[in-house]
Amino acid sequence: MLRSYSRIHIFIVLAFLLVLFGGIYAFLYLDLGYDSSTFSFCQPCNEGSEPDVKSIMAKVMEDIVGPTECQEKGSWKIGDLTMNYGVKYAQPSTQQGRTDVNSVTNWNAPLVWEGTFDPVVIDAIYKKMDPRIAVVVFAVGKYTRFLEAFLQTGEKYFMVGFRVTYYIFTDHKEEVPNIDLGEGRKISLLDIPSATRWQDVVLGRMKWASIAIDKQIRNEADYLFMMDVDSVFYSRFGAESLSRLTGVLHRLFYKVDRDQFTYERRNLSRAFIPFGEGDYYYTAAVWGGYLEDMYKMVKYCYMQSEEDAKNNIEAVWQEESHLNKYFLYNKPTKVLSPEYLWSDYDQVPADIKVVRISQLVKNYAEVRPNGGQ
Repeated sequence: MLRSYSRIHIFIVLAFLLVLFGGIYAFLYLDLGYDSSTFSFCQPCNEGSEPDVKSIMAKVMEDIVGPTECQEKGSWKIGDLTMNYGVKYAQPSTQQGRTDVNSVTNWNAPLVWEGTFDPVVIDAIYKKMDPRIAVVVFAVGKYTRFLEAFLQTGEKYFMVGFRVTYYIFTDHKEEVPNIDLGEGRKISLLDIPSATRWQDVVLGRMKWASIAIDKQIRNEADYLFMMDVDSVFYSRFGAESLSRLTGVLHRLFYKVDRDQFTYERRNLSRAFIPFGEGDYYYTAAVWGGYLEDMYKMVKYCYMQSEEDAKNNIEAVWQEESHLNKYFLYNKPTKVLSPEYLWSDYDQVPADIKVVRISQLVKNYAEVRPNGGQ
């Protein structure tokens, strides 16, 4: 009886110490600023690697309370920021850098400009993680004419050295050009119906992308970008853009007051954002993120536009309006400067040191099914 009583006390003391140690560890983990973009309890285990505090804690907890199911098991995440030995690169400075632009958001996410990262370091880190990157573009009607330049320049500048699949949604497969692709890169063609309004093409992107992710892309990619096909790459667009959810600043609004943003201002729309609210205005021509986070966001934009249709309203800038509403309440974990989507219509200001991708000059009345801007 006495022996059993002592065992109970020993168990209680050990349990208390375990909880105390776990609490201290959790406090340090959060206080140091680590988040799921860098570390994850649910990352796949590497056999043969040295055990760390997290794995030891997980094993101890499993021995006490039994095995627990990891909700993110099998999903790809940006892992530890490690790199191979011997990579040569310039020493980073704590005193010098971009002073003409802001390089961090007010929720402490990176705001990426030329001069805020070292491409050698970035590539050395992210190529070890070896993500499968999907690029979704829509080439409907006469927009197939833009595919050749998009793909050729993408092969020269977009995620060079990474595994990339271009998912091309089109109603004219026979017009898709034959492009020489790099190693580990391929094209996947998906059929969609033609449209009589360009607005329907824009709104339909969310619907068809959601279906394709469910049926195909989820099994073939870890990271997904949505991009406009009427664009050309002019310079590096690389791993510095990868994060859980990445938005791109719209070139027309990155210097203006938020009340000048072209948010949806009608409160009947699900995309409604009142005056006096908002962070940035994001373009819907380039955005990306983890596959499952993008699926959640794409489906959100589709469902919100469907709700608008039931109420006989269409958001002022279709999917872009819903995207901006989503980003307002679900902050992106990385924001890219307008370098990552400029326009050949506009002069390049001094703060844009490099144009990485740019929208082409075109005759909208001629290429769009119903014409107009």
